[in-house]
Amino acid sequence: MKVKLPGIIGALSVNYVFILSTILDLGLPQTMAVAFVSTVAQNWIMSKARPQPIQVAFNLGAISIFSTFAYRVHHSGWLAALDPSAPMLLLWTASAYFLTNTMAVAGVIALTEGRRISRTWVDNFFWTAPHYLFGACLALLISACNHRFGWQYSVLVMPGIYLLYRSYHLYLGRLEEEKKHVAEVADLHLRTIEALALAIEAKDDTTHSHLRRVQVYALEIAHELGLSEEETRALEAASLLHDIGKLAVPEYIINKPGRRTKEEFEKMKVHPVVGAEILECVQFPYPVVPIVRSHHEKWDGSEYPDGLKGEQIPIGARILSAVDCLDALASDRQYRRALPLDKALAEVVSLSGTAFDPHVVDILQRRNQELEQKARSAPPQTANRLSTRVRINRGEAPAAGLATASADTSVSARMGFIGSIASAR
Repeated sequence: MKVKLPGIIGALSVNYVFILSTILDLGLPQTMAVAFVSTVAQNWIMSKARPQPIQVAFNLGAISIFSTFAYRVHHSGWLAALDPSAPMLLLWTASAYFLTNTMAVAGVIALTEGRRISRTWVDNFFWTAPHYLFGACLALLISACNHRFGWQYSVLVMPGIYLLYRSYHLYLGRLEEEKKHVAEVADLHLRTIEALALAIEAKDDTTHSHLRRVQVYALEIAHELGLSEEETRALEAASLLHDIGKLAVPEYIINKPGRRTKEEFEKMKVHPVVGAEILECVQFPYPVVPIVRSHHEKWDGSEYPDGLKGEQIPIGARILSAVDCLDALASDRQYRRALPLDKALAEVVSLSGTAFDPHVVDILQRRNQELEQKARSAPPQTANRLSTRVRINRGEAPAAGLATASADTSVSARMGFIGSIASAR
């Protein structure tokens, strides 16, 4: 009667009930024999994959230590002197077995799979403590049946042991379903991010080929600065979506080949606010919105939309601001050619402490060659481009018909288009 732990290489069984029973009524050799037999059964009976020799060796060696330790605790004179009652002695015995067993297994799983020992223990074993105490009660009941009625009556406790196994099975099944649901939600958010990134690409063609560079740079800096997993995931999404507010900015302003007028720049400045409002509707489980809203803020508090200064600016926005500027300088724009990467980096470094967080700039300056190599070798985030330049052959005219055009009116049509741009502004 064992169940596999979800997400890690490990299983739980009810063998500790029989080990505790043996500790209560028999000697250490018998306890070791029961521990060995139950461990071999757990490794080999109804096992989908044959365990490796090193796993069997660890399990047998560990169970020997745990069982011996629990036996010594139960039969120690100083513990009996404190409280000789059977329930208290068994409580201490079960607690000793639980802690040594689960901590050791959590430790080897953490070392094998690159996890934190404390987090592995809390996530996968801490919740089993009540089950161990219930198992200890069953062991005490078995012992009472042995002494009062004979060992045959201890068979009546078996339904309780099966109930303990079923509770493991049901709880872990529900836990597996919850983890599956969390994975599905995470996958949904990822698809949402990719879809929104495609929407940005449809508006601004200069974005698509550079999103990956911004993302790679930003995540590497986040790892070096020791950001939490939640902050890192938020930055990962924001690096793709920070310009989604440009959907609210007229296309002629975004793709204008020259400098923008004051009125055009005022319209451009709304895109971080609009982007934050759009992403609020998505309800990301991590703080993407503050990063998108503040990614144009400057370290000295001189920029928009809120005039935040220094560490008032979210750390993700500080990273994104510097990386986005470096990428913009090193990329072709309608109004200028791309700068070489070293010159673009020199521009960013010159603004350290005024426009950008000095810590972020220091990392960019120190690791720029490594980061650029990673960005170039990284696969594209979005697999498909939108069909914005496809010619549709069907549908020769709308229901209202088409306006007539001739060579004589082409110039005036172009002038009218320019007039409409001015009017839109």
